[in-house]
Amino acid sequence: MSALANRTYRRLLVAHVVALVGTGLTTVALGLLAYDLAGAGAGVVLGGVLAVKMVANVLVAPVAAAVAERVGRRALLVSTDLVRCGAALALPWVDAVWQVVALVAVLQVAAATFTPAFQAVIPRVLTDERDYTRALSLSRLAYDVEGVVSPVLAAALLTAITFSWLFVGTAAGFLVSAVLIATLTLPARADTSTSLAERTIKGIRAYRHTPRLRAQLGLNLAAAAGGAMVLVNTVVLVRGDLGMGPTAVAVALGVFAAGSMGAALALPRLLDRRPQRRVMVGAGGVLVALMVAGTAVFWTGVRWGPLLGLWLALGVAYSAVLTPVGRLIRASAHPDDLPALFAAQYALSHAEWLVTYLLAGLLGGVVGPAATLGVLALVAGAGLVFGARAWRGADSVEHVHADLPAGDPHLGDAVRCSGGWRHTHHYVIDRVHRRWPVARR
Repeated sequence: MSALANRTYRRLLVAHVVALVGTGLTTVALGLLAYDLAGAGAGVVLGGVLAVKMVANVLVAPVAAAVAERVGRRALLVSTDLVRCGAALALPWVDAVWQVVALVAVLQVAAATFTPAFQAVIPRVLTDERDYTRALSLSRLAYDVEGVVSPVLAAALLTAITFSWLFVGTAAGFLVSAVLIATLTLPARADTSTSLAERTIKGIRAYRHTPRLRAQLGLNLAAAAGGAMVLVNTVVLVRGDLGMGPTAVAVALGVFAAGSMGAALALPRLLDRRPQRRVMVGAGGVLVALMVAGTAVFWTGVRWGPLLGLWLALGVAYSAVLTPVGRLIRASAHPDDLPALFAAQYALSHAEWLVTYLLAGLLGGVVGPAATLGVLALVAGAGLVFGARAWRGADSVEHVHADLPAGDPHLGDAVRCSGGWRHTHHYVIDRVHRRWPVARR
């Protein structure tokens, strides 16, 4: 809990948790609103809402991060919270499906702007690596707690109020988040001397050319495959195959969240002693092995005890793959470039989640749980192999600059060689390092 000693981070975390709980209330309320407007067609409405959210996440985040570099970070975070607050307050008054889709689009565009910017502020606030690692674990815990607390809170509130009031709770969460952030002094905005187009593609280019970031995309695909099976098909497995009630669905999802929370609590000490490549790739291997084993179990029929055990173990592996991602991004960028990289991660990871969501949903209704989990295990295995192969070599790389003048500040420790100036340092993609150097044989 050492990260909580930092006042700024402590308030940011509280704002994050409050906003997450509000978002969870919206998830419940949207399902009820869709049914109220469309009846049996509610699934189509929610599918459209999910598609809008994913498209916004993939397309908006990099552009929003580039535009936002011209705005102070505190002003950006507060304004996007207020936009989300206004959109949530408008939802109880809608009377047509298109209005729901439009307001969800506004909510998600604001979220795709807020989330990467928020993630990029934390490593600027917590400069100590150990504290930042613990902050990542606390963030993972916040997401898992939201997944458990929000549905329970919504169920309790619905015994006394109509579902429309849940949107008011969502708006209150965003308003509290905005007020908390408004009281803080955050790091100054980044350098804006580069063009909008350059800032937009900066994060994507870093992902393309940095081995450890390319590896993270492969490992994220593995985690998304396992997570999609749980999040999309738990209700089908529990209600359809096992014939159990809604409470059992909540228990199964809660067990997955408990495994994820347990891993998040254990990871800081583990990452203090083990390289993060070994932890993340190892967790990815465990996740794939669990999915293969689960496929074999499901072929003989879905049973309650094995399902809970599998979901618990998948939660542990899932969290161990995803929680250290922020450390990789922090190690792959200068402080001013962090918003662009977090935006790229946000967009690219959501594209992977969209693919795995579609696979889990479409296959689950056609070929059954065993074959669905088997296909997703193949997807996870491909992501694991790609990640393990891409993440090779040291972070400090010897390289030569042939195009920098002798007086460039970056060449302070470089020595003259036949091709220009040679030196070794921790390598990141930036203005003077446009490509990853080819390994010398």
